Amino acid sequence: MKKSLLILWVSFILIPLTGQIPSQYYSSATNKKGYALRVALHHIIKDHETLTYSQLWNAFPSTDRKPNGKVWDPYSDNPVGDPAYEYTFFTDQCGNYSTEGDCYNREHSVPASWFNDATPLYTDLFHLYPTDGYVNNRRSNYPYGKVGSATWTSLNGSKVGSSATPGYTGTVFEPIDEYKGDFARSYFYMTVRYMDKNMGVTSNSMFTNGSLKPWALQLLIQWHNQDPVSQKELNRNEAIFALQENRNPFIDFPELVGKIYGNDSIYAFDPSGIEEFVEIVQSIRFSNPAHGDLLLFYDNIENSSDLSLTLYDVMGREVKTYDLSALPSGVSIADHPPGFYFLKINDRKKQIYKLIIQ
Repeated sequence: MKKSLLILWVSFILIPLTGQIPSQYYSSATNKKGYALRVALHHIIKDHETLTYSQLWNAFPSTDRKPNGKVWDPYSDNPVGDPAYEYTFFTDQCGNYSTEGDCYNREHSVPASWFNDATPLYTDLFHLYPTDGYVNNRRSNYPYGKVGSATWTSLNGSKVGSSATPGYTGTVFEPIDEYKGDFARSYFYMTVRYMDKNMGVTSNSMFTNGSLKPWALQLLIQWHNQDPVSQKELNRNEAIFALQENRNPFIDFPELVGKIYGNDSIYAFDPSGIEEFVEIVQSIRFSNPAHGDLLLFYDNIENSSDLSLTLYDVMGREVKTYDLSALPSGVSIADHPPGFYFLKINDRKKQIYKLIIQ
C-alpha cells in the first residue's frame, strides 16, 4: 500500500542543511564512525588549493559579503540591529588602527602562534575571517571561552576577560552568540583537516597537537549545538569550495560532531541518505522561526500503531521516545531546551530528520 507522511513544523525548524555537495564527495566516509570517520574525512578534504596571504583580501568579497555588500565581520556585526560601523571591501583594509571602526584585517580564529605560522594552515579560509583590526588585536591569541568577568567589551558585545569555562582558568575571548557555532565548526574542520599537525605550540592553545583539549571540545560542542548552521555558513562553504576546492564537512553535515566525538547511537555516517532526505524536504512547508507543539499528520499509513518518534541530542544520546498511536494530536516539546536535535520516525524504515528547537 502506498504510504506518505506530511509533517507540519510548529515548534521545530526544519532546514535543508546541505549545500551543493558534489556527487560522491563524501562516499569514502560512508558507514564510518568515530576515529575512522575522522581519518576518512581528513583524506577527503586535505588536498586543496593553497592561497597566498595577499590573496585573502580578494577572497573575502565572495566568502564574507553581507547582503548590503559590506564586509561581514563577526566581531562587529549586530544581528538584531544596526552595527556601530561597517567596512567597504578593499577601501577599508588595514592599515593602522587605534580604535574600533578604523579598518578590517585578516583574523586567524585559530591563532597563528598556536601552529607557528605553518602553511597551509596560515591561509586556510575555513578558519580565517575579515574582522575589525582593533578587536582582532584585543582578542590576541587568547582561546575562545565563556567570560566570567570582562576586562574589555567590544561595541557588538564580544568580550575579553577571565574564563568561566570549566577546565580553563586563563584569559579568554568570547564572541557573541550569533557566531559561536560558526567558530566551533571552523575548529572542528581544523581537527579533521590538520589532525596530523601541531596546533598546540603555545600553552594557551585549545589544541594538543591536532586534537582539541577536553575542555575545549566540550565548549565547542555546546556552541555547535546552541548556534546551528546558518545560511551564511552554507553560502560561505560554497564560496570557499570554489576557491580552495575542499569543504567543511561540519557545515554540510552537522551531525558529524556526534558521530566523531559523541556517543551517536543512531547510525553510521551515510551522506547519500541525508541527500535523499533533503530532496524530500524541499516540498514541505514550515515556519522559521516558530514556537509551539510539533504536529504530525499521516496519510495512508498501513498501521499507525507501528509509529514511534525518538528525539536525540546532537551527540546522539536519546532524549525521549514517543508512542505516536497514543498522541494523535501531536507531540509537545516544551520541556526540551533550545538547540540542535535529530528526530527519528520509526515507521519500519526509520527515517532520520534534522531539527532545531527554538
